[in-house]
Amino acid sequence: MRSRSVIGLALIVLGILALVYQGIGYTKHEKVVDIGPIHATADKHKTIPLPPVLGVIALIGGIALIARDRN
Repeated sequence: MRSRSVIGLALIVLGILALVYQGIGYTKHEKVVDIGPIHATADKHKTIPLPPVLGVIALIGGIALIARDRN
């Protein structure tokens, strides 16, 4: 495989994943109470949104790279 094909395939996979998941989720542990020996934490779930346009651009770019590499 040529390097363009590998990059194109990676872009296609990343584009599909971006369209399916719509964002990157993570959990953040925050202290709620910290009084002497008493500690309380809370888990906050946050998401970094990925616009569907990014997934479409990556998908089209990957297809274009693979199509150019075959010529």
